[in-house]
Formats: sequence, C-alpha cells, structure tokens
Amino acid sequence: MGENASFWESLIYAHPTCTTWKQEAEGSIYHLASILFVVGFMGGSGFFGLLYVFSLLGLGFLCSSVWAWLDVCAADIFSWNFILFAICFVQFIYVTYQVRSVSFDREFQELYSALFQPLGISLTVFRKIVLCCDAEVVTLEKEHCYAMQGKTPIDKLSLLVSGRIRVTVDGEFLHYIFPLQFLDSPEWDSLRPTEEGIFQVTLTAETDCRYVAWRRKKLYLLFAKHRFISRLFSILIGSDIAEKLYALNDRVHVGKGFRYDIRLPNFYHVSLPETPPVQPSHHLQRGSPRRKPMGVTNCSSFTTQS
Repeated sequence: MGENASFWESLIYAHPTCTTWKQEAEGSIYHLASILFVVGFMGGSGFFGLLYVFSLLGLGFLCSSVWAWLDVCAADIFSWNFILFAICFVQFIYVTYQVRSVSFDREFQELYSALFQPLGISLTVFRKIVLCCDAEVVTLEKEHCYAMQGKTPIDKLSLLVSGRIRVTVDGEFLHYIFPLQFLDSPEWDSLRPTEEGIFQVTLTAETDCRYVAWRRKKLYLLFAKHRFISRLFSILIGSDIAEKLYALNDRVHVGKGFRYDIRLPNFYHVSLPETPPVQPSHHLQRGSPRRKPMGVTNCSSFTTQS
C-alpha cells in the first residue's frame, strides 16, 4: 500500500504546479483544431456518419500536428498527432471503399430510400436482403398473370417496385396492389414454413410491372441467420396485410348501404331486427384476408352470442 501511495503521490506532486499562466492565447491553428474536434464528435452512426467523424477528426489532428511543429516545436506532440491523423485517414479510405462496395442498381436504391431507410435499416443489412433475391428485379408484362387461382404454388414472397397489379377471385375484382406493397403477403402469412399451398386469387398485371422476388426456402434461411431481418419482414408483412384488409373494407357493403367491418370479421354491423340470422360462410371464419365475405348476421344475433 505504501509503494502504491508513493507512486500516485509522485505522479501527482512530483511535477511543479503552474504558478504563472501565459497571458497570450495560442495561435489560430490550435483553436481551429479544437473546433474540428468538437464538431467531429457530433457525428452520427452508419457509413456516412463514420465518414463525417473520421474526416473532421483527421483534419483536427492534422491542424494539431501543424501547431506542434510551428508553435510548440515539440517532436513528441507532433508525432502523436500525425499518427492519429494517419489512422483517421486510413479509416476514412476504408469506410469510403465499403460505401462504394455497398452500391445497388437504381431500382434497389429507390426501394431502400422509400421503404427501408425510413425504418433505420443500414446499407449492410439491406445488402443481405438484396443478395437473398440475387439482386434481380423481375419484369411482368401487361395482362400477364403473376399467379392463377387454384394453380400457382406459393413458393416465394414478392414486392412490387413499379406498376399496378389487379387481384381477382372467381373473376370478381377485389383490390389493387400498388408499388411498395407485397404481392402475396396474405398467402405467405397463411402458411407455416413447412407447409405448402396454392393461390386462392388471381394476380394480373394492369400495366408493365417490375417486382422483387425472394424464394421461400432461401428467405427462411436468411431469417434463421438474422433474427432482426425476420422481425423486420414480420412488421412489413403485417402492415401490408392490414392495408389490404382496409382496401377490401372500403369496397364491401351489405344491403341498404351498410358497410362490413373487418374488426369483427364474423359479423356485419347492421340493425335489421326483421332479418333472420344467417350463419357466416366458412370463407370468413378462416382463410386468406383477400377472400370475399359471403354471410350476413345482424346485431341481435351478435348480442345473443356475446
């Protein structure tokens, strides 16, 4: 304990204290370096945040090196600041190379800016998602079918980049699919990873369309490796299904102008005491959110059951 105490005492009290302070301020180069340090440490995260931090810190250490060489004339201060400047310069070059290596085609860049960047997804994570679809954008010509009712297997998940898709069931129009919406989110959500199924609707291109497609098995392997990407897609798919449900709800009306309410999928909100209760169809009880409601039940039957 005595040796440790003497060490700290010698470290603190061995050097003479400053009795007189310099009256004149340091040169402008020193103050410029300090300002660059303050502004540099305000940088954010991500690739561009790192470029911001390393560029300003590097300039700060460079100014400190010049200050040490010209004003202080201290070789050790100059050496350390120049070494730190070199480290920041190397880091800046490395991050710049990474940014250039994580570059995408125009359509993928627009997709990232519109859908993934607002959610705070980094370019490195988005790159994994793009590589999972082989960085390919598929073209679907006008009036060509993406899926046919009762025939096309559910083996992929697709996201529309441009164009418009018409969804029909038994020849009857249900809703449209617009850019930045999934083509087959209800089908994807209705199956477990080990299950197989076929489309219960027909998806037809109303215009020339471009979409990104992830193969089902390959995407599940990506989810297994990166749980964050799995949670991300769960949120995106859930939000997409909700939008499709509300699109259906805007179109579905029952007799006398009453509207079907998707918040109670087994009942219609109508007050018709004289109408005998009718059991809802099995299409409403279970299945894809795209299915057309078939049955009508009045409010009195709902009150009795509840």
